[in-house]
Amino acid sequence: MEHSETLTREDTVLVACRIEDLPPGESVRVDAAEGTEAVAVFNADGELYAIDDTCTHQDASLADGWLEGCTVECPLHAACFDLRTGMPSGPPAKRPVRTHRVTVEDGVVRVHVAAPVGAL
Repeated sequence: MEHSETLTREDTVLVACRIEDLPPGESVRVDAAEGTEAVAVFNADGELYAIDDTCTHQDASLADGWLEGCTVECPLHAACFDLRTGMPSGPPAKRPVRTHRVTVEDGVVRVHVAAPVGAL
């Protein structure tokens, strides 16, 4: 399966997985294309969300965290992030993670990764 394709400077599309490989309550880490960060994709009760995979507090994979509703808890120090907005709900994280658009086409989950701020 093709891993990524660059559409424009602003939007790189990463192939995450097949929809049947991401059941409700599960997540998957998608290694990034060159020049982008890894992304975590979550199935929160049937809704798909994607955020940058690395916790903004310390270097931990949010795909390895605990999912409850639309919130993921970092496995390292319990920082929580809202999957809809990327905002932390409290310490120790103070900075948000980026959110990314997710689409499903022909059973394939794709993440549309926006360019980092200042990359354009």
